[in-house]
Amino acid sequence: MSAAMRELLSILDLEEIERNLYRGRSPKTTWQRVFGGQTIAQALVAAQRTVPSDRHVHSLHGYFMRIGDTSVPIVYEVDRIRDGGSFNTRRVVAVQHGEAIFSLEASFQVDEPGLEHQVPAPPDMPDPESLASQRQLLERAEHVPETVRRYWARERPLDIRPVSLEHYISRERLPPRQNIWMRTTGPVPADRALQAAVLAYLSDITLLDTSTFAHGRAIFDPDLQVASIDHAMWFHRPNALDGWLLYAQDSPSSSGARGFTRGMIYAADGTLIASVAQEGLIRVRTKAKK
Repeated sequence: MSAAMRELLSILDLEEIERNLYRGRSPKTTWQRVFGGQTIAQALVAAQRTVPSDRHVHSLHGYFMRIGDTSVPIVYEVDRIRDGGSFNTRRVVAVQHGEAIFSLEASFQVDEPGLEHQVPAPPDMPDPESLASQRQLLERAEHVPETVRRYWARERPLDIRPVSLEHYISRERLPPRQNIWMRTTGPVPADRALQAAVLAYLSDITLLDTSTFAHGRAIFDPDLQVASIDHAMWFHRPNALDGWLLYAQDSPSSSGARGFTRGMIYAADGTLIASVAQEGLIRVRTKAKK
């Protein structure tokens, strides 16, 4: 297991301060803002700690309100909204410096049989082992600021392999869709709740990037202000996260300085395990008039 993967599992093991109150930390990094996927995953872990072990998350909806500070802990306060016969609902607020930075609502359900269908995975995807990693692509890309290049050069808990290279080597307007192979850089324990939290963590990867493709832009362009606004996720089927996952993304719309992106996460055998939707701020900075 890589050191970065061990660190990810460590930060998802929240400290219980009091009933319904938990504390999480961020990995040591030179990056000053907390990765959104970390906040989503930690908030989900806090909610999971308050439901019976036979209740599993099937959906979550979160809003980012302030940039998280990596230098101080995050406190997660859980509101036990409802405990029903089949479903449990929880609200979680993440707090730093006395202010809310993120809120999450999550619903949990006992396993039940029922009707089943799924949309098939994109066909004819290349073997992920034959592809360059995102880290390698960013090292070679011409338009990446040095600060971003250094950030991506550090060890990470995910191996990310984009199927298409166009976004990294050109600034042409491209169709707003992409397919990403990804896997963790170490085993995830055989704990369904923890597997769901890790899946929530990686669900925030590359989504906003996709909404910039139609404009020949990238999220690290210096004249763009980019940040996640909200994040929704539906967990369809459990997965051990012990192999490659295909993250198929598309962006149906951008408007009002916001970009909207959808994603579907498939196991390597084509099983649809989760769906994601996110809207983010994509604001073009304008120079102040003299």
